[in-house]
Amino acid sequence: MGSMTVEEIYKDRKKFSKQVFEVASSDLVNMGITVVSYTLKDIRDEEGAKGYLKSLGMARTAEVKRDARIGEAEARAEATIKEAIAEEQRMASVFLNDTEIAKAKRDFELKKAAYDVEVQTKNAEAEMAYELQAAKTKQRIKEEQMQIQVVERTQQIAVQEQEIARRERELESTIRRPAEAEKFRLEKIAEANHKRVLLEAEAEAESTRLRGEAEAFAIQAKAAAEAEQMAKKAEAWKEYKEAAMIDMYLDVLPKVAAEVAAPLSQAKKITMVSTGTGEVGAAKLTGEILDIVNKVPMLVKSMTGVDISKSVHAA
Repeated sequence: MGSMTVEEIYKDRKKFSKQVFEVASSDLVNMGITVVSYTLKDIRDEEGAKGYLKSLGMARTAEVKRDARIGEAEARAEATIKEAIAEEQRMASVFLNDTEIAKAKRDFELKKAAYDVEVQTKNAEAEMAYELQAAKTKQRIKEEQMQIQVVERTQQIAVQEQEIARRERELESTIRRPAEAEKFRLEKIAEANHKRVLLEAEAEAESTRLRGEAEAFAIQAKAAAEAEQMAKKAEAWKEYKEAAMIDMYLDVLPKVAAEVAAPLSQAKKITMVSTGTGEVGAAKLTGEILDIVNKVPMLVKSMTGVDISKSVHAA
């Protein structure tokens, strides 16, 4: 027992109890006492609650509590892990089950779609076969109707050809032959009219030619007379230059005065304003017209260089 430390005694009580039993048994045997069994109830020192063994107990208690908490945490962690694994396995089973259900549903839908396609195909083929047969029947009926129309049209053409032949014979006897006779008669009449028109045209042309020659001769004679008259006037003007000009001036002057007074003859009313001096009324108008006429020699001189006033005064 003296070979064990206090920590070993406190921690390994079984070993300590065994050594105490061995030592006590040997000592008691010498005294004639045999120890069959004994129980180690407690180990403590003299200081009690504040002793060394108590402190070791508290440390041990803390270690035990720590180990207990660790064990509890590890147990909870292990339980959580096992629960997670179990949940994962459960979810995997659920997913597997759902997958199998979805797969079965998919296979069902695919087979159903294939069956529907097959059924629809058969229905479509049957419907197309019916429509094809109906179209063939309609086509055959239409061809028979067309054949009937062809026969009817052929008969109509034959009837029309017979009618045309009959009308041609009727036309030949009632219209064509009389028309040919009338045509011959009209051709002869037209030929005679053509000859008559040609003769009349030739006569008209000859008459026109003769009239033209006569008119040309008359124009030529008139031109010769006018030329001779102009030549005589020219010779007279050479000899009586100033007198001829005065004669022409006196001959034209009344015409100039008439042209100047012409606008006044068209006026319906004339209003004259006087300042109290000079002439008024008709005398005023006459005086203004004479003033305009008196300016004519100046205009002639500026345009031709001939001073008519000087020539008149000289004459």
